[in-house]
Amino acid sequence: MTFEERQQVAAGLTAGLPYAEIARRLGRSKSTIIREVARNGGHHRYRANQAQQATQWRARRHRPVAHVAPVAHADAPGWDPESVRDFEERFATMMTQTGIPAMMAKVLVCLFVSDSGGATAAELVARLRVSPASVSKAVAWLDQRGLVARERQGRRERYLIDDHVCYQAWLASLQGMVLWADFTRQGAQIYGVTNPAGSRMHTASRFFQHLHQDMAQAAEHWRHALAD
Repeated sequence: MTFEERQQVAAGLTAGLPYAEIARRLGRSKSTIIREVARNGGHHRYRANQAQQATQWRARRHRPVAHVAPVAHADAPGWDPESVRDFEERFATMMTQTGIPAMMAKVLVCLFVSDSGGATAAELVARLRVSPASVSKAVAWLDQRGLVARERQGRRERYLIDDHVCYQAWLASLQGMVLWADFTRQGAQIYGVTNPAGSRMHTASRFFQHLHQDMAQAAEHWRHALAD
């Protein structure tokens, strides 16, 4: 996405346009606009110049990787296969406990533990022993949240993660904070703050607004620390 397009996205958000309308005006898909906004501060904190800088930073952080299958280290000398498999299962379980669906967690673990940090769909299918449709759905979910990147290799796509995956996950969670803050604020306005339900939602809205601000500041601090 160009800087001019990002300026149009920012202008559309300021004007209160829905994602679908912004996408139509840019000739982009709605999912592209959602990902762009979510990975760059969320609906209320999106700024074109900051989004452009973040994209350039991510490009500098991207490193070419060897095109090898995402095999676990279980077969490598000095590694205990049983311990590795146990760790990967517990790693995936931890992810599901924090809100990542099971199949998406398994794909993310595969990418995390591979030496290359990447895999093709065929490699993930063979590694996880699942259907291509399951892998495709999982990758689409992860891609929408900025947790994986896509790299074209001839007629195939390769899915990648790198050192900024945690930063992207954090930004994705920021969008959730924005949604909670917006909806509870709307509820407080509808029910009225003198009503018990309205008062409860008003308190919740303030909480999520402050939480979003604190999380955004922490994310920026970490981004600058990685760039040093």
